[in-house]
Order: sequence, then structure tokens, then C-alpha cells
Amino acid sequence: MKKRVLAVLLVMAMVAAMLTGCGGGKTKINIVRACFNLEAGADEAQVKKVQDAINAYLTEKGFDFEVAIREIGSGEYEEKAGNAVANKEVNLLWTASWEGGKIKTSALVSNDMVYDISELLKDSTLYKSMDAGQWEATKFDGKNYFVPVYKDNVEGYDLMYRKEALDQINFDITKVAKLQDLEPALEAFKGLGLKYPLLLQKTAMFYRFYIDQFDFFTSESESNFVAVDRASDKVVFTLDTPQYKEYANLIANWREKGYVHEDEYTKVVTDTTTQSKDWGVSWWTDTPNNAEANNRYNQEVVVNPITNRWAHSNSALGSCYCVTKNSNKKQAQACIDFLGLLFTDTKLADLYTYGIEGEDWSKDSNGQVVKSGTKYNHSMWESVSALVITPEQGSPSDFAGAYRNFNGTAKTSGAAGFRFDPSPVDAEYAACKALFAEYGFIIECGGVAVADVDSKIAEYKKQLMDAGAQKVIDEFTKQYDEWKKNK
Repeated sequence: MKKRVLAVLLVMAMVAAMLTGCGGGKTKINIVRACFNLEAGADEAQVKKVQDAINAYLTEKGFDFEVAIREIGSGEYEEKAGNAVANKEVNLLWTASWEGGKIKTSALVSNDMVYDISELLKDSTLYKSMDAGQWEATKFDGKNYFVPVYKDNVEGYDLMYRKEALDQINFDITKVAKLQDLEPALEAFKGLGLKYPLLLQKTAMFYRFYIDQFDFFTSESESNFVAVDRASDKVVFTLDTPQYKEYANLIANWREKGYVHEDEYTKVVTDTTTQSKDWGVSWWTDTPNNAEANNRYNQEVVVNPITNRWAHSNSALGSCYCVTKNSNKKQAQACIDFLGLLFTDTKLADLYTYGIEGEDWSKDSNGQVVKSGTKYNHSMWESVSALVITPEQGSPSDFAGAYRNFNGTAKTSGAAGFRFDPSPVDAEYAACKALFAEYGFIIECGGVAVADVDSKIAEYKKQLMDAGAQKVIDEFTKQYDEWKKNK
């Protein structure tokens, strides 16, 4: 009997040790994150050195937990991080809405692999580290499962003019309140002999340019046939809306006038066309530092907003953390406490992102970070809050202010937090999306004559309906109406 009691006690001790994850009574949290900036992948010895420095700082700050960091190269992150989640080897996971497989944000929720942190967030340092709109926009079914990295977490679009061309025409870009107002500039750019007066970058832009009228949820052009009309707060079939017909006719008209080139809908336009002298105006995804476009396109450009900025269901999930469901309550709380410090403490933010000062990075005369190491290298966007980190060299002087203003002045979508679950209509939804390449893309990029626009839209609608679009729309409506009742 004594042996049995001793055996039970030994097992209990082992379980307790496993739960705390380390000796000395400290709770251990396993962090898994992607390594994007090092082609050769993470240097394990340097990661361990950073990990030890972080744990020493956590002890100094009075926390009773420690971290174990595992870095995985971005090329194999989806698979290996997914396996780590499935094998319950992680407590705090970095992921994003655009990641795939088991670690896609929607998949983590639908597969019940993430911890509901709603209660843990209340009155926490972490919750107070960013505005409430960020937390609302990242909810699933009214619950918080993810912690957004505070970066450019809203979506909006600008018109981007090539300055050299703009200087040659008499045009006030501030007078462009809607796309139609752009026509005098397009006519002038055509007069300069430019091949692409309006460069669409072979992108169907309806779901971007009309973001003020609709919440498209998935931010996918392929599924822009269904959306929530912001004015009515109802699910609509966008091909039946005046906005879709307006855009299709406008682009067709501009194509016939020579403002939009056939290279767009035939996909001849290359990704480097924006670096050429062949265009007058294009589009740009708004950021807190729009001047970065100058470096990206190797020429000076001028940008001006054409839409508002919106916080919606996916805009703030482009980089985020989650606590995995296998974590016990102490580990979950430790994850929240760790992120609370990470998102508010500059020393920890710099250490976690850039590594060891003097080895992996240093500061220039302006107090900005100059990376020097090849063993440890991360970026703000996939690590920590822009409000607390020391910015990299060349960043705006008021780096935090730029991001705070950018996100803080955005509008929050009334549908923020709603997530469409396509599983009841998987086959129909996939079939409808597959039709976009044949119809939607061509219509939205000027591949249809003005005289044929209405008939082509009608043909597209029929094909969608035959593929099951009404079933998709009905399911979308059912889920959205139910979500509104419970939010």
C-alpha cells in the first residue's frame, strides 16, 4: 500500500513539474515564432542568449515565470508551427490571418486550438496598451482569442502619382474626392504619351476602392460578390448594387479612352512596372509612412487618400499572438503578463525584436536602431507594438505618434469581429470564387467594352447563381444576422 501511495505521489509531483514547466516553482511558457529576416534561419545559440537575457529581465521585474523561445524559418513555419500546436508543444504562438494550414487564425478557432483570453484581458496592462477598437476588430464570435501586434492595423487606400509626371500637368490632387474626379489627370497623362495613365497593377480594385461602401470581410477579390452594405448593415449581392455597375462602366470607359491599358486584364503588367516611367497614377495601400513608396519604386511619388481607413475583422490580424488551448490557467496568465510587458516596455521590446545590443544592433546619432547581427534579426511588425519599440534607422522621428494617429483616426467597421464560416457551403463558395478569374477580373480591369458591360455582368451573375451563390448569400446572411443579435 505504501508503495502505491508513493507511486501516486511521484506521479502527482511529475505532473506538477510538467505544468509549471521548470524548477524553482516558476511557470514556463513556450513561445513559437517565425524568423523572416535571416535567410539561413535562426542561430539557436544566439536565440538562447536572447532568451536568457529576457528571463533575467523578467526576474528583475518581479515576474514568476520564464520563457522558452523556439524560432522557425518562415519558409517552413506553417508546417512546423502547426505540428507544435497539434503536439501541445507551445503556449504562446505567433501567427497571422494570411498564414495557412493549422495556424491560420480562423482555423485555430474553428479547430478549438486557442484559449479564450477575454476574461484575462480585463483591466490588464496588455489590454490598456492599445485602443479598444483593435480588440473589437480581432474578436471571433464576440470573444478575444488573439493579441494583435500594434502596427498599421487598419486598411485604406491612396491614389499614388508619379511626381515627375504630375509636375508636368496642371492638376490639384486634393480635389479628387471620388474616382471620377481623376479623369482630367488621366487625359493629361495620356497627352504626355504615357502607356499607363492609370496603372491598376493588374489588380481588380472594386473591393479596395469601394471599401467605404462595403465590408468585404475576407479582403479577397475572388469573394467580393458578397459583402455587407455599410449604409443598411445588410448582406448584399454586390453585382446587384449600383456601385458595382458604376465601377465596371467607369473602367470600361477609361479603357476605351486609352487611360487603362489592355495589359491589365491580359496580365502583361509586371510587378516592376511601378518602377518605370510609363505611368501617371496608380494605387497604394495607406501606411503611417507613405514616403517608403519612394524607395520601393525607385522614384518620387505623391500619395493622397481615396478611401477612409477601416478597422475590420482581418485588418488587425496581419500579425498577432494567441495562447494555445493546451495551456493551463497559470500559463495563460503568464502569456498575458509577458505580452503586457512586451507591448509597454522598450527594453524588453528591443531585446525581443533586435536581440543583444552591441552584438545584434546599435544606435545611430539619432537614437535609432542600426542592425548589425546576422544571428538574430526581427522586425517590429511581427514582434512588438510600434508604440514602444525603438524605431529603425530612417523611421519618422515621432514613430509611435505616426502609428497611433494612423490607427486611432480610422473608422471601425460595424461588422468588425464577424467571421464567416464557409463550411456549410464549402463547395458552392469555392465554385463561386473560381468564376472570378473568368468574369470579375476581366470586368474590373477594363476587358469588356462599354456597350457590353451590362450583359457581361448579367452573364457573370447567372454563372454565380448556377454555382450556388444564392446558397452562399443566404448562409452569409443567416450567420451575420445571428452574430448581430449576440454581439
